[in-house]
Amino acid sequence: MERKIRVGAVSYLNTKPLVYAFEQGAMEQEIELLFDYPAKVAAMLLADQVDVGLIPVAMIPGLSESHIISDFGIGASQPVASVCLFSEVPVSDIKEILVDYQSRTSAALLRILLKKFWKIDPVLTDTKDGYQENIKGTTAGLVIGDRALKQRAHSTYIYDLAEAWRALTGLPFLFAAWVANKKLPASFIAAFNQATAEGLQHLPEIVAANPFPEYDLFHYYSENIDYILDEQKREALGLFLQYLHE
Repeated sequence: MERKIRVGAVSYLNTKPLVYAFEQGAMEQEIELLFDYPAKVAAMLLADQVDVGLIPVAMIPGLSESHIISDFGIGASQPVASVCLFSEVPVSDIKEILVDYQSRTSAALLRILLKKFWKIDPVLTDTKDGYQENIKGTTAGLVIGDRALKQRAHSTYIYDLAEAWRALTGLPFLFAAWVANKKLPASFIAAFNQATAEGLQHLPEIVAANPFPEYDLFHYYSENIDYILDEQKREALGLFLQYLHE
């Protein structure tokens, strides 16, 4: 028997709609599903420990072969709420930024925005777990995912990276996509694409199954995150990768 196709997904609330069908048993004969944080899933795809990963798009150029296999991903056409620069002081007064270790795309986007949009040059410091406690004074922090939704209650200034990108470029942003590191059968891709779409029809059930008092998840899923990988997001991806190489 052929081995199952190994799929690396992300263990954040924002991916729940994308993995809903798989968690309901879709494609269980065909895939082996693993969960981790975005940068770890990308590392697994690079090391060929998974065949498909929901990975930060900044990691795509590092793959010797890459195929986006779904019309759905993690994007934003307006403020995303969960990828933000948090600070006690205005952006112009920030001296140091603690950079979230869990996503390379958000860190790369931050660097682009610091240079091209905010035009400041603070010290960037890599972090480990629990670094949010050190966001104080002129030390800001880039926080992503569920922890960012919680951090919103604690910071005076919140700079949304998707909102800043749109102000800079006029485009939405694509944070993560389903990427394969090898060619996969067309029948698999069609079924996978259909499965990743299904959760968008079940948002009330997903919200009910994931109590999260710190933020309105229905608003998050329907307004903040834009899951459809359309032409504008592909254009934004091209521009982002271009900026990365500058």
